[in-house]
Amino acid sequence: MPRSSRSFRLLPIVVATSALVLTTKLFDVANGFDRILTSGLAVGAAHAETSKPEHAPAKAEHGTTHAPDATTSIEHERVRNQAKDGLADATPVRRQIALDQPPLPSPQELQILQSLAQRREALDQRAQELDRRTVLLQAAEARLDDQLAELKDMQTTLTKLIRTHDEQQEEKLRSLVKIYENMKPRDASRIFEELDMDILLPVVERMKERKLAPVLASMNPVRAKTITEELARLRQLASHTGPTHSG
Repeated sequence: MPRSSRSFRLLPIVVATSALVLTTKLFDVANGFDRILTSGLAVGAAHAETSKPEHAPAKAEHGTTHAPDATTSIEHERVRNQAKDGLADATPVRRQIALDQPPLPSPQELQILQSLAQRREALDQRAQELDRRTVLLQAAEARLDDQLAELKDMQTTLTKLIRTHDEQQEEKLRSLVKIYENMKPRDASRIFEELDMDILLPVVERMKERKLAPVLASMNPVRAKTITEELARLRQLASHTGPTHSG
């Protein structure tokens, strides 16, 4: 067979094969363009919502760029939605916290609070001063109680001493009374003429009347009259306080 006839027969096969290859390439290019367009729209929407720049797609080893995978875009979208949901959930909490916080006081309120604080401090200082004075008063009262107890003890001791002294004096006076009662009236009258009235009256008061009468009769009438008047006055006073010592 001649060469021209053989070439004519192969030409349709080559054309058909080239057309098939071209169709396949066009289909692949269309699919790739569709994926690029879908990814670009998803990235643009995410960029508009978050206002954050996205990093450019990584370059291939040979310098060509590849469009992001659809699965990766969906995962990024899900993460962004979760972040948005978290921000949406946190917003009411922040608003509630802001509502729960009390408002700041005004300058007038601050002045009132400062005045109240100063007043409270002054009251605390006054309370401390009163407590200190109370402690001092209690200590003074304790000292006074001790001194009063000492005075009572001294009074008891003094009363005993006075009683003892009075008993001793009474015993001495009664001894003198017995002496004068046993003396002769004239001798006793001479001694009574010389004694002071402070000493004479206690003795005369304790003498028996039947022993005293002769002695007074032997004395100077003026002196006897004075002794009688003082003795009556003394017995009148004694009648209001207790029995007389005369027999």
